[in-house]
Amino acid sequence: MNEKLNIQRRRLLQFAGIGFAAAAAHPKLLFARGPRVGDRPSANFHPDVEIELKQEVVRIPILQGPRTRVWKIYGKVLKGPEGTVDNITGTYLGPTLHLQKGQKVRIIMRNNLPAESILHWHGLHVPAEMDGNPMYAIGAGESFYYEFEVLNRAGTYWYHAHTHSVTAKQVYSGLAGLLMVSDAEEQALGLPSGEYDVPIVIQDRSFDAQNQLQYSNHMMQRMRGFLGERILINGQPDFVLPVASRAYRLRLLNGSNSRIYKLAWDDGAPITVIGVDGGLLQKPEKYPYVMLAPAQRREIWVDFSDRALGTELTLRSVPFSASMHGGMMGGRRGAMGMMGGGMMRGGMRGMMGGRRGGMMGGGALPLGGEYPVLKIRVARQVRDNDSLPDRLTTIKPLRLRDAANAGNARRITLSMRHMSALLNGRSYRMNDIQPDERIPLNTLQLMEFDNGFHGGMHGMMAMPHPMHLHGEQFQVIKREVNPRSRGQYESVAAGLVDSGWQDTVLVMPGEKVTLLKPFNDYPGLFMYHCHNLEHEDLGMMRDFLIR
Repeated sequence: MNEKLNIQRRRLLQFAGIGFAAAAAHPKLLFARGPRVGDRPSANFHPDVEIELKQEVVRIPILQGPRTRVWKIYGKVLKGPEGTVDNITGTYLGPTLHLQKGQKVRIIMRNNLPAESILHWHGLHVPAEMDGNPMYAIGAGESFYYEFEVLNRAGTYWYHAHTHSVTAKQVYSGLAGLLMVSDAEEQALGLPSGEYDVPIVIQDRSFDAQNQLQYSNHMMQRMRGFLGERILINGQPDFVLPVASRAYRLRLLNGSNSRIYKLAWDDGAPITVIGVDGGLLQKPEKYPYVMLAPAQRREIWVDFSDRALGTELTLRSVPFSASMHGGMMGGRRGAMGMMGGGMMRGGMRGMMGGRRGGMMGGGALPLGGEYPVLKIRVARQVRDNDSLPDRLTTIKPLRLRDAANAGNARRITLSMRHMSALLNGRSYRMNDIQPDERIPLNTLQLMEFDNGFHGGMHGMMAMPHPMHLHGEQFQVIKREVNPRSRGQYESVAAGLVDSGWQDTVLVMPGEKVTLLKPFNDYPGLFMYHCHNLEHEDLGMMRDFLIR
């Protein structure tokens, strides 16, 4: 293995201010010529499951005509149940990994790409060194050994590239896949399983005339986030899900770089949500529509038993307001004001969403517009009589009085100005842990994401931000909205699912979201960032140091 430290590691070691803290959390970083984190299996770790993941450059058929060049992950079970790895054919998505709570897992990632890369296990509670921090990126021809115990409850998680400044491009190129965790409690519920438990990965992509992925990196696209020209489901265009006349469990993941979906059935039926980022809810909840921001997962129960053979049903993204300029928000429809709804479907489409880019690149499907996402067709009749349990699980609510900082929440302000995406006025630096980013280990923290709630948004780009916290998941306590933003907020409010355990929360312009998050078990550096991947690469990402 190449012994030369990559540029991220060098930058980390050069920063004296956190050198000792980083050394305490990551002692292996001090030895440039000796063993490095993840470069070999641990002698004292005995996995129940061992998986090899290879990252390759391949060409696969996506559209009719020439094959598309993608970066794809292939998996193989080296030890453990054969069903642990499900390589999905005909798609750029990586294999779906099936794990059980309590399993000890070793994953060997082999980088056969012409670039550095590292994978993040999104939503999993794992040691800092195994979490996929960009400082651990490995070069072409190198391998990284992940070792961790699955501590999470049953749920729909995922993994994706997390390489410094190129996460968006690498995920867009194909470096992502699902990770399902199961446990005894979930299995005892008798929820739809096998072919009736269907993952739905929603992404948008653009292609050129030769069927190659189009992705530009101009500043306006980075500020707004990439918007593709067509929707792909599980990596496939024009996807139709054939179903039987019975109940299904659909696991929705927004795997898009930046696109936010407002999902509703075209016949007006309510959406029954049974799970979120961190697994099952205490009980099923019904919504008129569901907001799904990048990285969020929502599990829904759909019963087709009363549908006639041949019936078609479409899950659509319906209009909502997505303001782009802070000085024109709160219902004032100026030239750069309330985009989404009629404005985005009309005059703004030409300027921002032209077929080949226009002013802001890509985006034949505007943010906040209306378009079909998933078509379902009842293809066969069965006699199954599944019933949805009234109660799914028990979730112990976190208590404000147990927070170490109950009277002084950690506020994280979100802002975009001067062509920068900032957290508390700071852009990402790998060597820049500030005093307010140091958190005592094994504490519960009260935190706020402030996206212009306290004012001061004039002259700034006011955008929704899906905020993701690495490490343990959190519980949303409350949302507060600036009165000037009320009209815009009301276009999404009824579809915000805040129950249960979350790892990504959508923060609308003019809004403050308060949450409680545990920081237990593992010391080290854990990231927090916007999961609009272009914003992340633009600098809207920071590290907490837990010790």
